[in-house]
Amino acid sequence: MESIIWNKYSKTITQDVSQPAAQAMLYAIGMTESDMKKAQVGIVSMGWEGNPCNMHLNDLAKVIKQGVQVQPNLYGLIFNTIGVSDGISMGTTGMRYSLPSRDLIADSIETVAGAQWYDAIVAVTGCDKNMPGAMMAMARLNRPSILVYGGTIAPGCHASKKLDVVSAFEALGQKIAGSITDADFKQIVQKACPGPGACGGMYTANTMASAIEAMGMSLPGNSSLPADHPDKKQDSLNVGAAIAELIRLDLTPSKIMTAKAFENAMRLITVLGGSTNAVMHLIAISKAMGVPLTLDDFQKISDTTPFLADLKPSGKYVMEDLFQVGGVPGVMKWMLQEGMLHGDCMTVTGKTMAENLEHARPLDEGQKVIHPIKEAIKPSGHIQILYGNLATQGSVAKITGKEGEYFQGPAQVFDGEEDINHAIANKEIKEGSVIVIRYCGPKGGPGMPEMLKPTSALMGEGLGDKVALITDGRFSGGTHGFVVGHITPEAQIGGNIALVQNGDIITIDAINNVLEANVDEKEFERRRAIWQPKPSKATTGYLRKYAQLVSSASEGCVTDEKNL
Repeated sequence: MESIIWNKYSKTITQDVSQPAAQAMLYAIGMTESDMKKAQVGIVSMGWEGNPCNMHLNDLAKVIKQGVQVQPNLYGLIFNTIGVSDGISMGTTGMRYSLPSRDLIADSIETVAGAQWYDAIVAVTGCDKNMPGAMMAMARLNRPSILVYGGTIAPGCHASKKLDVVSAFEALGQKIAGSITDADFKQIVQKACPGPGACGGMYTANTMASAIEAMGMSLPGNSSLPADHPDKKQDSLNVGAAIAELIRLDLTPSKIMTAKAFENAMRLITVLGGSTNAVMHLIAISKAMGVPLTLDDFQKISDTTPFLADLKPSGKYVMEDLFQVGGVPGVMKWMLQEGMLHGDCMTVTGKTMAENLEHARPLDEGQKVIHPIKEAIKPSGHIQILYGNLATQGSVAKITGKEGEYFQGPAQVFDGEEDINHAIANKEIKEGSVIVIRYCGPKGGPGMPEMLKPTSALMGEGLGDKVALITDGRFSGGTHGFVVGHITPEAQIGGNIALVQNGDIITIDAINNVLEANVDEKEFERRRAIWQPKPSKATTGYLRKYAQLVSSASEGCVTDEKNL
């Protein structure tokens, strides 16, 4: 029987007699001679005190280390990387750092694990960009890896109504419209987020956690287990045995994150009504893994997959409600039975997806969170890829069916989110218009900020079903309404969205997947001849580097060497 090499990478520094300084430094941290023969597991926490999504992650990392340390052949070493709170930075220029933080997270994990020769990686994640950043690093390193999600937040409550962070954003619009009092506004803000955990609806954090479980890169049930649930400790302790088994089997991400695994992820988030941000994140992860994935692949999945989950932002329930009726494993068990999943995909348990789901708890009989197919919220997927003269390289629409599938109206143009927020506050938005927010792309933002503040304010003000909104920026997973984002080419590089003028008639057709301005090519050419690019908003630092390196939204907004 072939012997297992536990310390495949770390032996470079622990077993080589020509590395005495490295060994001396490891003895200094408390390692023993026998520890030097063990696999070193890098446990990377995105924990920090300034965000409910991440405030508990450092404690989880310590529990994970306990589970690692009891394995006879493993030695756990905790390190940290950054996080950015979308909810806190939203609506400010700080939001420009949110998407770039994903690549910074990936680079930092790769850097530490590569420099220190760690044999395996466990990533402890919370807020939106933590998860794709960690997954990109795992794909690049291709060493045994597990992602641990810190879990969803419990819902808040005011006046017998469940709340989440989006409730606070929408309350601002309600306050502007005069539909709630100042006292109620204050109560909603204070009660919306009652403790640790990521934003509660099927927003980007819960979407990506679910997608990663569907890809087989987290332990079964991890994505829907709430942050404050008593089982969270045991879920974290279980990681030690699981990572030991991955090392024993030499089961690396490249053997798990296959094309079929990406299809499983796309199909699950379609059923759940997940965030449009998953499109760019999964494309970015696929590029790191070397698996071909394009916008059109999302459309193919959407064409053949129903949208079934009555989850916020467009629905009634939150992730904790889904957990109570069977969670993500219950949904995937049902999907496997319906022929919607590839059950032969390998997972971090060392078993196939079908083997994992065989003993999973089924969805509760009579539950209301996931509709039966015959009562689908929408018979096809909510993620629609639109092309046309405003999006020659594609755009991503979130069409749940509740807002309709066709909208036409005159453009109301804003060169940035700040301008639209002022217009909403001054009640300048006209019913029937198509709001255009531009110069918010990955290069123009820079950093492609999310538009949750204006979309939530429009909803709260009662305009959500009376206007549409298109942008070369992004939308939060908490956004709902008739919205189209990720428009490419973006305004900053001269995409046609930069040439739109107030009053141009814009058509959003999610039946035929078209995004068009009623402007002929000769007129666009005339406008382009006098168009001047705007000076970059970032002249120094990380955002300047990001703007220079980043690819388009349709290519995943990646910053790797292929874009240099």
